[in-house]
Amino acid sequence: MPEETYDVVIVGGGISGALLANKLAKKKKKVLILEAGLDAGLNPSTYKDYVDHFYTQQAKVPNSPYTNNSFAPQSNVLDIAKINPPNPETSGYFVQYGPLPFASTNTRSLGGTTLHWLGICLRMLPNDFCMKSAYGYGVDWPINYWDLKGYYEEAELEIGVAADVNDLRYPGTDKHFFGDFEYPKGYAQKGKKNKGKYLFPMHKIPPTYLDKYISKGLKGMKFQDGDDSIDIDVVSIPQGRNSDPNNDYNDPRTGYRYRPQGAVGKMHEGERCEGNSNCIPICPVQAKYTALKTLSNILSVKHSSVRLQSQSVVSKLNYDSNGKIQSISYKQYVRPGDLNGVKEKKVSGKLYVLAASPIENAKLMLASRAGRSSGQLGCNLMDHPYVLTWGLMPDPVGPFRGPFSSSGIPSFRDGRFRSRHSAWRTDIGNWGWIFPTIAPWSNVENRVDQNNMFGKKLRRTLYNDVQPQFRFGFLIEQLPQSTNRVIIDPKYTDALGNYRPVIYYDLSEYEKAGIAVAKAFSDQVMRRMGAADYTAYSPADPGYIEYQGKGYTYHGSGHIVGTHRMGSSRKDSVVNTKQQCWDHKNLYLIGCGSMPTIGTSNPTLTMAALTLQAGDHILKHLRKI
Repeated sequence: MPEETYDVVIVGGGISGALLANKLAKKKKKVLILEAGLDAGLNPSTYKDYVDHFYTQQAKVPNSPYTNNSFAPQSNVLDIAKINPPNPETSGYFVQYGPLPFASTNTRSLGGTTLHWLGICLRMLPNDFCMKSAYGYGVDWPINYWDLKGYYEEAELEIGVAADVNDLRYPGTDKHFFGDFEYPKGYAQKGKKNKGKYLFPMHKIPPTYLDKYISKGLKGMKFQDGDDSIDIDVVSIPQGRNSDPNNDYNDPRTGYRYRPQGAVGKMHEGERCEGNSNCIPICPVQAKYTALKTLSNILSVKHSSVRLQSQSVVSKLNYDSNGKIQSISYKQYVRPGDLNGVKEKKVSGKLYVLAASPIENAKLMLASRAGRSSGQLGCNLMDHPYVLTWGLMPDPVGPFRGPFSSSGIPSFRDGRFRSRHSAWRTDIGNWGWIFPTIAPWSNVENRVDQNNMFGKKLRRTLYNDVQPQFRFGFLIEQLPQSTNRVIIDPKYTDALGNYRPVIYYDLSEYEKAGIAVAKAFSDQVMRRMGAADYTAYSPADPGYIEYQGKGYTYHGSGHIVGTHRMGSSRKDSVVNTKQQCWDHKNLYLIGCGSMPTIGTSNPTLTMAALTLQAGDHILKHLRKI
């Protein structure tokens, strides 16, 4: 029999589930969050366990601090391998049929992938919402940038974004893309100089020495892409991490200036970024935002209307002949791996919300045989194929400091070239060659093992090896394609008997062309800077591709998008503009899975804005029930 009935049952305790629960709690709605993973991280001791586990891991990959749970298994970049069709690659949680590997991961613990995200908080550009109309590729969203503008602002406040609005110019112009700069009612700013001007809660993360070095070297540079001459600009990137509060910013929640939120359970720690060089996979002081902060705020309220139930893996949606969801079935476990402690339960609510990752949302819907009328469920899986280039500058540039990336080159985020190839965004990496070559450890190993160096000579040589290191990362826009998809197969299940995701994934000529132009841009930058290019791509790399006779390697960005996209018709979409499922009116699927296209921005801020927008629709829906 179903348990207690709630106003809203939310599946997933990541950023979408947390932000939605927070909005509903303010209206005293009775909410249950079902989280598949453990609820660690909600106090200083359990968060320290994550940090300690991270220290012990030889490979410092995105999920290394978070122990794999056989009852809520998660993908791991160490499991990514070349695929040999028609045989799938099954060594990891994902069953990969390819022909290319889907190279991104997510975290199945409370807090979701914000546990290991980088913290970059970029808005999508207006043209990202109308790719088909503007450039003839992809699809148009059923909503536009202006529909989300206010929700972007709300998300930037909740996350606590550090940025300078003057750095957010539209690519190739001196214009901003924030619109009319009118601040929403209740957000009035201090000082005449800020009248009518949008401000972020905190000042931007200061640019590093490397950022300034590259900015100076590229000043006045243009890149020729077909008939387009593109101005190159280096700007700071909005960050979801604590910097200096902006004293001219009035927090509408309190009427006072914004105060950074520190560590969960230790509010006076983590109030400023300390420059730790391991934002991915974990910020040891919690200066970076995670959904744990929002969840802690909700659950610490006396008589909170939100209940969190972890270690509860949802396995099926139960609905009647009219498509109305009647209950959710889930499996609750006491200890990971102990089948004797597993109990099968049900819970009911007025409304249901799937707020897990796009892959988990699609998998659950497919397992329930729900939401299939459009034929698009599980389809249009996207990521930002991430292409690296690296080299040595002619001077020391001070690598291996945090955060991972503080500035970037936005020049290729939009332009007429999108009618020919993908747009992209360029990260300037502050961690030397750690990503492509596992530096500086590999430098030490090579000098000791191959050159028999030690002592002062080793230290002097390592300085020359390491200090000039720099690298670029190119986040390539990917088009939605129905053939890039998630399905289920009864041959592949996990320890609880639930389905594992089966993934088909490939890159189109559009993305490959974008990768090639990005590499050509990198080549020009290195020549201009007088840098030695050490970039090398191997056919043995899992993400190795060829385009027009040249080889390249892509990695995953951790930006999982698509699988239940929104649209204006049930013929070609899974949810409507409210992120309400066409086939099940009391079911909402929220987050990155609803995004019709990916653009070039890291998707977390857009996911947050979409969640907050859906929250308003859900509150209106509840008033009608």
